[in-house]
Amino acid sequence: MLAKFGRRLKDIRLPAQKAPLMADSQDGLQRGLKPHHMQFISIGGIIGSAYFLGTGYVLAQAGPAAVLAYLLGGFLVYLVMLSLGELAVHIPTSGSFVTYANEFIHPAVGCGVGWSYWINWVVFVPSEMIAAGIIMNHFVPTVGVLWWAVGFGAMLTALNLMHVGNFGEMEFWLCLIKIVAIGAFVVLAILIALHLIGTGGAAGLQPMAESGGLFPKGVRSVFLTMVIILVNFQGTEIIGLAAGECKDPEKTIPAAVNAVCYRIIALYVIPVLLLVVIFPWSQASLKESVFALALERQGLGWAGAALSFVVLTAAISCSNSGIYATSRALYSLAREGMAPALLGRVDGQGVPRAAILATVTGCWLVLALQTLDKTGTFYQELLAVSGFTGTVCWVSICWAQASFRKRLQARGFDTQRMRFRVPGFPYVTYFAIAAQIACLGASAFSEDFRKAGWISLALLVLPMTLYVLSGRRQLGQSGAARHFEEVVSG
Repeated sequence: MLAKFGRRLKDIRLPAQKAPLMADSQDGLQRGLKPHHMQFISIGGIIGSAYFLGTGYVLAQAGPAAVLAYLLGGFLVYLVMLSLGELAVHIPTSGSFVTYANEFIHPAVGCGVGWSYWINWVVFVPSEMIAAGIIMNHFVPTVGVLWWAVGFGAMLTALNLMHVGNFGEMEFWLCLIKIVAIGAFVVLAILIALHLIGTGGAAGLQPMAESGGLFPKGVRSVFLTMVIILVNFQGTEIIGLAAGECKDPEKTIPAAVNAVCYRIIALYVIPVLLLVVIFPWSQASLKESVFALALERQGLGWAGAALSFVVLTAAISCSNSGIYATSRALYSLAREGMAPALLGRVDGQGVPRAAILATVTGCWLVLALQTLDKTGTFYQELLAVSGFTGTVCWVSICWAQASFRKRLQARGFDTQRMRFRVPGFPYVTYFAIAAQIACLGASAFSEDFRKAGWISLALLVLPMTLYVLSGRRQLGQSGAARHFEEVVSG
């Protein structure tokens, strides 16, 4: 089926202002990621400890309507990935939405989006390391949480400094563990719902009806939890950042984008639906895995312990994908002249070593700051900030795709010739933009997320302001612009 997406993009070696921007250029990033790497890297970003812990918060706030919240969030993510797929197939660069915003919106927007995305992961990855440290501390209490977190950080640093093919293979196996675990939970939950196993009391629709029905806290609660829903889905955009390092992007990227729909249903909607059936929503919280609690309540303590190990794997995998994604965003910022030029260099293996080291250093600094938190709410704050800043990046993807398509049409290009395109354009794209902004606006009125909303806004506006005040102007034709001209002429 993928063959009908069109002819293979020609190998083009493009000159740039200081160094080639193309990923397969002589001194650029190398195309070492295979199709199965692309599929699993995007999964790695969306199934972290926030998936297992954040779902507890959504369930506690929205009740059984959490299933609808995940459906709505998943639908929005799929629309965003359609826009990203159209851009990445025709302009496959490691800069992804940073490069697209720079070229098709405004360089200041690209700067703001890129730096807010980098900061987003720099503050979020340490929370995943700490989550992994907490789990290991339960198994080996003689070693402190911080030491475990630092150890995992060192391991992830070494892994990301390897050739990108080694990174992709490692992420493949880490993701496979998570998928198998979620599949096992689904099987056990079905058996519990059918009363074939389990000793934890009634399961099914009747307990749900007795605890307030589908909307125990009102329809509004669904929208107030969207910021956490969206942060749980973040990581899917990594397929765009990896476009510059994947082989045959015109084939692998559409396959990864189209798989998002099935992935959301299989990994989110079905497990959460079963969770609602077998577990009282009023007992859910952000402090521990609600999936493990559900199995332990049914007398399956061994399964709950196994899921704790899976949360450990999820934290490592999500951190792994996060360092990969944000280092490529930083690399792109440097290539676009929005960060020190040193960060835009690669080593002999095509690895952006300087960008990776800068990213990991930032993660370690945040890791040290987290040890000073005495309120116990820092993890929730990190999730909220990540939700806001990540969604801003998604809005920029849809905006850039709309501008890209309009520019093609203005040049008289027949969009039916495109290898991959957003169906129902422009209505689908504009709906995705409006719906995401509405979700962010609803969450900003929540007392839990108001502070995070202002912080996220500052992370976007400050880099944009500094860029404008610096008086920098893009000289010559950007790499994305050259790709655009190739699409028009090809």
